[in-house]
Amino acid sequence: MSKAKDQPQAEVPILLGRVGNNLQMGVVGLPNVGKSSLFNILTNMSIPAENFPFCTIDPNVSRCAVPDERYDWLCEVFKPASKVPAYLSITDIAGLVKGASTGAGLGNAFLSHIQAVDGIYHMIRAFDDPDITHVEDTVDPVRDLEIIAGELIAKDIDYVSRTLDLLQRAVKNKTVDKAKQVELDTYTKLLEHLRAGKQARFATYSNAELEHVRELRLLTAKPAIYLINLSEDDYIRKKNKWLGKIKTWVDANGGGPLVPVSVAFEKPYSELKTAEEKKAYETTKGATTALPKIIKTGYHHLQLAHYFTCGADEVRCWTIQKGTKAPGAAGVIHTDFEKGFIMAEVMGYADFFEHKSETACKAAGKYRMEGKNYIVNDGDIIFFKFNTGGGNKKK
Repeated sequence: MSKAKDQPQAEVPILLGRVGNNLQMGVVGLPNVGKSSLFNILTNMSIPAENFPFCTIDPNVSRCAVPDERYDWLCEVFKPASKVPAYLSITDIAGLVKGASTGAGLGNAFLSHIQAVDGIYHMIRAFDDPDITHVEDTVDPVRDLEIIAGELIAKDIDYVSRTLDLLQRAVKNKTVDKAKQVELDTYTKLLEHLRAGKQARFATYSNAELEHVRELRLLTAKPAIYLINLSEDDYIRKKNKWLGKIKTWVDANGGGPLVPVSVAFEKPYSELKTAEEKKAYETTKGATTALPKIIKTGYHHLQLAHYFTCGADEVRCWTIQKGTKAPGAAGVIHTDFEKGFIMAEVMGYADFFEHKSETACKAAGKYRMEGKNYIVNDGDIIFFKFNTGGGNKKK
């Protein structure tokens, strides 16, 4: 891919949970499917990853840099004293088991940990290894998908049922206004959808319904990415007897991104120090790492993007929610920037890559002055002007 072109972004649904800049992905799945091992690799942390269920009890939270060729190139150009990439926060959540929605295993505590994140990496085991036990005794990814989806749906059904019941009690024998009726109808619609075995994020909602759904923060409303953990051999040869069946199940249950990965392949790769060593490893193995794709897919699936501030002192990525207007983007740097926002001086990354300098971009008419209603694009290079009360400043 040419560096001059914006990176492709995964197609994402409307977020039904929190919106903001500090969203988290959680790694979810049955015990012993490779969740903690992948988390260790992604975040370079050393947490327990032992061969027994419930090794992870409290959720581990860390962050990893989001790979971006544009950022790398800007660092080469400006040679800044400080470099700050975009980051994605990731939570390693302990394994769920059948019956978790009613308290089995470490049930409800883990389900609350899932509720605390904004998106899900659903880790699926598709490798055989007699030395790594399976909580269901046999390897069957489709059955495992049914178990996890079933537990999340069951917990959502319980929560929506109780919420609807409380609301119905509150309005009993009272005149129900239009707004309250929308709320009642939304919960009823959700309950019917969930009881049909469908996840909340795959229903269609009006704007009014959307607000009520977001307030619930349902487990099945969170965007999900399916990570298929293969053996090293299957990953290298890009074949596995379960891949087609997993895709069929995912497509039949609303769809979502599928990313094959192999913890067995990635672990030694992650321990290499230099780009040359990593390239030699991939050349020898005949396969490339899936880590950048996993991180970028999670980041964009949460509808996150970033713009750049560039100079000799620092090149930095600032994470924003897609659709953020210029004052809000300025506020990510400092709240005073948003309060005193005057304008944003903007160059698109592709334009800067083509013309190589701010001066050349100006000469080509590619340097713009944007106001409060400007929606910041992923990859914009921005200089903000703002008023602090004592005169104008620029950042």
